[in-house]
Amino acid sequence: MEQYLDKFLAALASQKGYSDNTIAAYRNDIAQFSKFIRARRGMPTEPGEVSVELVEAYVENLQHGADEYAASTVARKIAAVKSFFHYLTEQKIVVADPAIRLNSPKVKKAVPKTLTPEELEKLLAVPSRMGDAKGARDQALLELLCATGLRVTEVVNLRLDDLDWEHGLVICRGKNDRDRKLPLSTATEPLRAYLNKARASLAKPTSPPTLFLNHRGQKLTRQGIWLIIKEAAQTAGIGGDVTPHTLRHSFARYLVSKGEDMRHVQELLGHANLSTTQVYRQVNTAPEDSKS
Repeated sequence: MEQYLDKFLAALASQKGYSDNTIAAYRNDIAQFSKFIRARRGMPTEPGEVSVELVEAYVENLQHGADEYAASTVARKIAAVKSFFHYLTEQKIVVADPAIRLNSPKVKKAVPKTLTPEELEKLLAVPSRMGDAKGARDQALLELLCATGLRVTEVVNLRLDDLDWEHGLVICRGKNDRDRKLPLSTATEPLRAYLNKARASLAKPTSPPTLFLNHRGQKLTRQGIWLIIKEAAQTAGIGGDVTPHTLRHSFARYLVSKGEDMRHVQELLGHANLSTTQVYRQVNTAPEDSKS
């Protein structure tokens, strides 16, 4: 079954432009399914040999087996299996789809954790008190995250030439030419301040052309950004787990609270489906401390 899995994943990457993280999740879920089928039958199994009963047994094991996964995890794994067999059916690798009748468990979408305007103001004030190159970098970084809602992976991959100063935009490069152009807004001046002096003091002869650099002059990592936000939140006295996605959620909540068109919010966030964006309608002025 593994040879078909590689072709399926390649199709997801080329046709739907899924990220590396999403592709990895699909790989893990389908590999787990394949391992279950192989163990149940006691032999390697071709996709055409997978029956409806085997698929249903896999779902039963997910829900009531030794691990007993959460409903959201079961739903994701079922979706992966259904997508896999839908692809195999389209490619005429299997005659009948054994997963076509599978239903995912109902999953209540969690209301994303967001920060209040007052908490955001406290968070953004932290780097400005540092008075050094790192402080200027962190100020620009936090302001950009709050003003654009960019994902942490998108931020670490930004290059210097992704800033369109003439039009006041930052260009987020996506796969298959799926780029997004986002207004710099309140991040404009902090970014200018960072680029005018601070970045040069962080840069080394071997530094890459990425926008944000660490103290060694190399590309700032995802983990580095998480740590910057965590430390700033602690200094600001903000309780709970504050992550890059918390700032993304806060950006989305602000737009929705101002009555922004949901399709426009979807475009700014880079969501493939509007249903993903609709969750922010649940977020009120007193956000719950829940994970998304």
